[in-house]
Amino acid sequence: MNNHSFVELIKSSLNKIRLLTIGIFFLYLIAVPVRSQVIEFTLLSTSDEHSTLVPLPLAEYHQHETNPARGGYARLSTLVSEIRSEKESGSVLLFSSGDILGGTPFAWLTLEGLSPEIELMKKIGYNAMTIGNHEFDYGPEILAQYFLRAGYPQLNDELPLIASNLVIPEGHVLHKTGLSENHIFELPGGLKLGVFGILGESAYSVAGYAEPVTITDQYSAARKQVSVLKDAGAEIILALSHSGIAEDRMLANRVDGIDIILGGHDHYLTSGTEKMNGTIIFHPGYNLEYLGQLEFEWNIKTSELTLVNERNNTPYHIPLDSTIEEDMQLVEMTGNYLDELNGFISVHSAGMFTDISSDIMYSDFALRRTTPYSETTTGNFVTDAMRLVAEEVTGERVDVAFQGDGVIRADIVPGTMEWSAGTISLFDLVTVSGLGSGPDGKAGYPMVSFYLTAREIYNVLEISSLLSQLMGDIYFLQVSGLRYRLDRGKAMWLKIPFADIPIPAYQSVTDIEMYTGQGIQDDENYLKLEKNDQGLYHVVTDYYLTSFLPMVGEVLPRLKLVLKDKDGNPLDLENTIISSEGSELKVWEAVARYPDLFGNAGQEVPVMPAYYADISGRILPERGVPLRVWSWLIIATVLVLLYFLVRFIIRKIRNISYRRRQTP
Repeated sequence: MNNHSFVELIKSSLNKIRLLTIGIFFLYLIAVPVRSQVIEFTLLSTSDEHSTLVPLPLAEYHQHETNPARGGYARLSTLVSEIRSEKESGSVLLFSSGDILGGTPFAWLTLEGLSPEIELMKKIGYNAMTIGNHEFDYGPEILAQYFLRAGYPQLNDELPLIASNLVIPEGHVLHKTGLSENHIFELPGGLKLGVFGILGESAYSVAGYAEPVTITDQYSAARKQVSVLKDAGAEIILALSHSGIAEDRMLANRVDGIDIILGGHDHYLTSGTEKMNGTIIFHPGYNLEYLGQLEFEWNIKTSELTLVNERNNTPYHIPLDSTIEEDMQLVEMTGNYLDELNGFISVHSAGMFTDISSDIMYSDFALRRTTPYSETTTGNFVTDAMRLVAEEVTGERVDVAFQGDGVIRADIVPGTMEWSAGTISLFDLVTVSGLGSGPDGKAGYPMVSFYLTAREIYNVLEISSLLSQLMGDIYFLQVSGLRYRLDRGKAMWLKIPFADIPIPAYQSVTDIEMYTGQGIQDDENYLKLEKNDQGLYHVVTDYYLTSFLPMVGEVLPRLKLVLKDKDGNPLDLENTIISSEGSELKVWEAVARYPDLFGNAGQEVPVMPAYYADISGRILPERGVPLRVWSWLIIATVLVLLYFLVRFIIRKIRNISYRRRQTP
């Protein structure tokens, strides 16, 4: 190749490079306006945190080793910080859909003048939360104090409390917290996100101590807030809903204009997201097992909101597991709260328990809450603990113990790691039954003791069968000291359509047998309980159940209950509370004391009896033809007969009329 050819080749290559550069430049000029039309933002979501300050099960947790424990605010803090550092400043918002309280023993500190959950949420940088049913576990007055000492109402500028359908009486202290019906967040680029909060009907129905606070219709409240927020300039509408997935689906279908629902209450974990009526529905699970993450793009020109997780290969749920390094500042804070908790249990138990993290029992197997509306191994353990510890404390035989599924909050799971194999910590054990408080103002529902007749014991179980079908599994009772047959299809004849009114049948419970032996129930030593038996039977349960069970009898006299002493004299609720060492005997305390009744079988701590490895036939399910089928068959038959009767009468009338016309 001569020099001239070489120079021409160089010129040609340079021209091509120049043209390519110009092309790329023009493409850039075209792309820049398009890109500027799009605003990117991320919504992070948790719900039903239930005072999970530390990873659970606590026995499995290890600060420096890989472990299967999930959750904890220290892990959440690290993860949220990492996500925010990767995004444009201010484009990441973190929300809670309610029930920050009411789960682990850390919730008890609410009654000791502390507000740990909110303090940690402030540190992490939550942007807003709504109110769940468990926020009312200790009543609205205690809830108000919880928020006030955390810095509200001033804290609403940093972490707004948003509740759109709560009705708070005038002058109530909860007003002082500055609860608001809505809030507008301005994202980078000037995009306005309007947020409102809903407490659903099903959630409010199990908020036993919420009154005098009530709720308005959630759908009407949502329509109002959509309108108000849009009038205020909000371009995107977000609902923080503590209602459960079923009600969230109805909310999306019944109320137009909601772009996103971040929900909770029933501990549901959506697989990705759901979309109904143009509304994206997302639930992140519970106990901080996951952080929910939704990535969006907003097109300014078309006002189109697009979910881009899948395009960006971004997970919807990020496990809060041991792969996430903990924020040491929050580790220190939770450690201080753990010290406060140890001080509380030491004082309340008169020194019987001093370290809530300590191992209290050994087990080769887990006890779980399995199929709804049925006997469970966890339920058997809890009710046996209540019956047998109450015997020890009262010095009298206890015939029966009842406890509702709704206040049995966790499985009993032994550790699996090198440092925890087979052990169950006191913290994990009392988490099973740590809800509520008593008249003493201390954490935990107190146990109560009273006497019922045989018919009233049948009534209690019929109430359980009926209420659990009308209001959910939380009202289904676990039992100790008896066994019986249950056909749930015979609890009621039917529900009156549109009115949703049940017609009870009182036929679902049969063949109750009382255990006549000592200690844990065995397969022998039973005596059939006849309804007309005039004897009195010693019953223990908790204060919460006893506060509403007799109310059913006021509506349905057939299911009447009268709390009595052993001589048959009526008792009021306050006089049924069991006292131990001058304090209310709590359900959690009975569960914690129960292992002392076991041997240790060579272990350093008591050993879980093999009896609890499986259910033991206390609740024997039967599945006959549901009474509602017979009811509708009878109604259909009657309607058909009425139809033919009417036709017969009409034909007769016509014939008579015809004959009269033919008669001269």
